[in-house]
Parts: sequence; structure tokens; C-alpha cells
Amino acid sequence: MGFILYLIVGGIIGWLAGLILGKNVPGGVIGNIIAGIIGAWIGGELLGSFGPTLAGIAIIPALIGAIIFVFLLSLLLRGMRRTSH
Repeated sequence: MGFILYLIVGGIIGWLAGLILGKNVPGGVIGNIIAGIIGAWIGGELLGSFGPTLAGIAIIPALIGAIIFVFLLSLLLRGMRRTSH
């Protein structure tokens, strides 16, 4: 049950990061989960673990990390679209 909750929390964090930035995460729900989990890792590495936690994910650093990840991903995808045309 813990792993499923981890995926759900990761998905919600990825979705929130996309909403905050006004960017769609490619891949829909799976993309949101991946963005949230990678964001949790990035946030944990950059900011440590503080604030409330859910399913072993520190929510504030994870959200900040997911925002960074979604922003960088949008820049990368925009650059790929420009070079392919």
C-alpha cells in the first residue's frame, strides 16, 4: 500500500507543478507521476527534507523540485520542437 500511496502523491505533486507553471506534463497521469517522483528527488537533493511529509515524500521540497523539473522539461521540449521543423 505504501508504494501505491507514493505513486499517488508523486502524481499529485507533478500535476500541481504543471498547474502552477501552466504547462502540461507530457504523458498524462504517468508523466505527472514521473515528474512528481523526479521532483521529489530533485527537491530533496537541493533543499533537504523539511515540512510536512506524506508517503515518505517531503511535500514542499518535492513540489519545488517538480516545478524545476517541469520547467526544464518544457524548455527542452520547446528546443526539440524548434530544431525538428
